[in-house]
Amino acid sequence: MQSNRKTPTIEKFDDDLLLRSLVEGTASETGSRFFHAVVKNFCQALGTHGAWVTEYLPKVQRLRSLAFWLGNDFVDHYEYDIIGTPCEAALKNKTFLHVPDNVIELFPGDPDLVDLGAVSYMGFPLLDPDNNVLGNIAVVDTKTMPESYRNLALFQIFAARSTAEILRLKAETQNQIHKEKLEGIFDGAMDAIVELDLDFNILMMNQAAGRIFGCQKDQCIGKSFHQFVMSEDSDRLNKIVRKFNSNPESERSIWVPDGLIVLNNEKKKFQAEATISQIESAEGPCYVLILRDVNERYEAQKKIRSLRNETEYLKDEIQSLYNLGKLIGESTPFRKTLQLMAEVAPTDSTVLIYGETGTGKELVARAIHSSSSRKDHPLITVNCAAIPEALMESEFFGHEKGAFTGATNSRDGRFALADGGTIFLDEIGELNGELQAKLLRVLQEGEYTPVGSSRARHTDVRVIAATNRDLSMAVQEGNFRADLYYRLNVFPINIPPLNQRGDDIRLLAEHFVNQFSTRMGREVLPFDVESIEHLRSYDWPGNVRELQNVIERGVITARKGRINFNQVLPSQVSSAMIKNDTPSDNSVKSIQQLNRLERDNLLLALEKSGWRVSGPNGAAQLIGLPPSTFQSRMKAFGIKRPH
Repeated sequence: MQSNRKTPTIEKFDDDLLLRSLVEGTASETGSRFFHAVVKNFCQALGTHGAWVTEYLPKVQRLRSLAFWLGNDFVDHYEYDIIGTPCEAALKNKTFLHVPDNVIELFPGDPDLVDLGAVSYMGFPLLDPDNNVLGNIAVVDTKTMPESYRNLALFQIFAARSTAEILRLKAETQNQIHKEKLEGIFDGAMDAIVELDLDFNILMMNQAAGRIFGCQKDQCIGKSFHQFVMSEDSDRLNKIVRKFNSNPESERSIWVPDGLIVLNNEKKKFQAEATISQIESAEGPCYVLILRDVNERYEAQKKIRSLRNETEYLKDEIQSLYNLGKLIGESTPFRKTLQLMAEVAPTDSTVLIYGETGTGKELVARAIHSSSSRKDHPLITVNCAAIPEALMESEFFGHEKGAFTGATNSRDGRFALADGGTIFLDEIGELNGELQAKLLRVLQEGEYTPVGSSRARHTDVRVIAATNRDLSMAVQEGNFRADLYYRLNVFPINIPPLNQRGDDIRLLAEHFVNQFSTRMGREVLPFDVESIEHLRSYDWPGNVRELQNVIERGVITARKGRINFNQVLPSQVSSAMIKNDTPSDNSVKSIQQLNRLERDNLLLALEKSGWRVSGPNGAAQLIGLPPSTFQSRMKAFGIKRPH
């Protein structure tokens, strides 16, 4: 039995072509057709004898195939006990299992392996966001199956896609249940409920309305509602809805004074109390007319709106299942970052994440950890810039009782807490020289010594580091150890700044709007073209974090559902720069002129500080900016230290 700790072999293949062919073979399918497309394409891509996707039945500990491709055909209605099978080991440990050879000898309790003539096996469990087993995806072959980056990467991709599809189907089923519940209440209501388009044509009605109008529902759909009321009442309704357009959205509901005279299909008249409302649906605005006893008006309307909102919420939940992580983006630079993450996540290699302040370096680190074999162990985060220098060694490696004043008890450090898992060292460039040397020892030898102890401790930790500084420049300046830099820089990942991510700005902004509007209970209208262009034209020196703050501020100050970006977006030029640079004339400056002024001011501060950014009398202090923000502005203007 093999685990994913071994270094897979590197095969020569066209990743993009292979992945594109697999994605194109499955992208247009859903449900049963999706799973059939997955196993067929997956089996052919890996060159294996068989492949299957199953759902787990926990009460009976069985797996039931959603699709099973064997040889050159599909196998229908395949179900089996997991006891004694390779799948049992993968599901029990909730991690992938690879058996490159002799699978029958290793799992003699699985009779199906003999019937298949199996030699090798690889399987991935399918886990929901709460880490519960949904099923598995696996391949079996009649020849040996060596480990490879390709197999591992493809498994991760299609395991994630299969998981998303299973969750989508479950949510769709739940949505159907709620839809049927809504229809049951809708049709079971004793009052007549009619949905009308803006021209008063009937879109939908319940059974009570059919009884009132004296016709079946399918006979009334598409007909004008005006034929079911007296002409004078028809004119009253037209006047009422015209007034809706000038009312706020929250006030587009009214009780019709004196009710309506309703005509049924046989032109018989009867008096009815009525209310009419304008609502927004997925198809656009429409009217809801309720003919009923006025005393029951509020309860009926409340039930209908509540169930409509619940149904729309479930639709949004289905859509959100396609995006299982918190990393949002479709731009080419960001997809390259995601591809690098997918390649390195299954390994134990050290990762160094580069990115400006606010680009989401910790989110990337968490995504890598959650996709690794260490995901069931802790991810310990350390902000190297936030720990006082005097306490840094103790925070990293722990201390013994009495090691220093105040050490009344022994205490484990962050590396001890992360044993078996991952440690994320944010702002790694802020470590002092002494701690850099001790961190190098951990990376080289896997051991450290707590403060006040004479015994070294061993640790099994994967290191992911992050910085917004140019560490290679720091090495040249003598501020960072070269040997530590090369130990950390095994697999560098650059997160592009937000101003290089194009349409990701819109996607992220819409995500934050939904997040904050739901939390605050406010309704925010979709962005118009002008708002999107406003967002894209801003430079975003604070990146995603700044965008999040701007959107939160915008939701708070939104008026009539509209965010005023002129109000919530800061000026392109920092106030500190403007303060230190007084124009020689009173002319209005263009954005280009202001950008040149800011760049010249940054260069002047760097020259006065000897190109030292942080610290006393550093360039950042001279201007009045945090060092991280100053470095972000340097990158934005392409300012580099001269050689």
